[in-house]
Amino acid sequence: MVPVRQVGALLLAALFTSRGLFAQDSVPPPPAPPAPTESATPDAQHVLPTAPADQAHVTLRPTELRYVQQETLLVPQTSAVKGLYVNAWAFGSHKLWQLVRLADETEINAFVVDVKDDTGCLLYPSAVPTAEQIGANACVRAKDAKARLDTLAAHRIYTIARIVVAKDPLLAEHKHTWSVKDRNTGGLWRDRINSAWVDAYNDSVWIYSAQLAAEAVRLGFNEVQFDYVRFPDEPRERMATAIFPAHHGETQREAVRAHITLLRNRLRPLGVPVTFDIFGLTASATTGDLGIGQVWEDFINIADVVLPMVYPSHYYRGAFGLAWPNGEPYRVVRFALRDALERSRLHPAAAEIRPFLQAFTLGRRRPRYTASEIRDQIRAAEDLGITSWVLWNPRSVYQRDALRPKKDATPHAERELSNTTGGR
Repeated sequence: MVPVRQVGALLLAALFTSRGLFAQDSVPPPPAPPAPTESATPDAQHVLPTAPADQAHVTLRPTELRYVQQETLLVPQTSAVKGLYVNAWAFGSHKLWQLVRLADETEINAFVVDVKDDTGCLLYPSAVPTAEQIGANACVRAKDAKARLDTLAAHRIYTIARIVVAKDPLLAEHKHTWSVKDRNTGGLWRDRINSAWVDAYNDSVWIYSAQLAAEAVRLGFNEVQFDYVRFPDEPRERMATAIFPAHHGETQREAVRAHITLLRNRLRPLGVPVTFDIFGLTASATTGDLGIGQVWEDFINIADVVLPMVYPSHYYRGAFGLAWPNGEPYRVVRFALRDALERSRLHPAAAEIRPFLQAFTLGRRRPRYTASEIRDQIRAAEDLGITSWVLWNPRSVYQRDALRPKKDATPHAERELSNTTGGR
């Protein structure tokens, strides 16, 4: 375990780098593709035109889309998920076919796709009333999302819908009663990059995310994954100006725990895994909730899968006794996941651990993350018996050399997690 005296240094990292999307802030997204001339609908029964996959020279399997939906594609929970994060822009563009080809040729078998990212915009037009009221359908990224999901199903790619909860500036701007307020101005409170947040004490915020998740499952996603299930990770002086209107005495930890339970219970009838992204520091902090409401034991006893974000660049000097954590990806990931496993072993029904691993280079914090650094992280996880993982690159750009060729990947029928993961 990380000594208590090091937690303060680790928390400092969280105060200046949140989630991994910090890198996305510095890289502007590509321009949105021209809007189609025909309207689209999220109705699961409406088959949209197939996307032009052949333009990227991806050989599509000869599967008729009308039969794809009848096939159960859910990956058994004893199978190893080896995934890539796919942002909404990549999913909605020709870049998707490059990623499909990468999955066809390597060990990759899953995509984590932004259904609602940290702008509040959606992947596809939604019929959820709140989304319609706040104008979330005006900034969708892929109106042909259903056709693209069908193509992924034809390639046997397990699809995970990522939904950002508390960092939703679009929702905050249009639902002021659901938002964090500024003590000084009375207007919307904003973080250090001027983004408004919604009030994580407010039930309606979480219900909106649950409704979007249910819609994503009906559209064809195999799993739902919630991110930003927490309070803002801002410096203390900035948080002192934040007012949470729905706060009625409960702690941040109590609010987060109650609401991730709400998400699980609302989605349980749909029969899909309910998973959560959490700070990697959560697994190593022995006291408190990092000031954001996240405690390891709360998540592993509620979720089907927890995804600690154990990016080496997020650990500052001294973490795990290392002078330069970002330069030692194998050791950082191994130490962080060892802590996670040790805490989970005390809970027989603990959730599966599926770490997010770093597939990006953070500014000047060298070294550059090449295939070698990425494979070191994968090896660290697998050496501990954790065979599921997801690579995170905010631009959804991945290095083929970091991945095993398909012929060397473990056969689908033999993919079993070690008991050390506590998968259920």
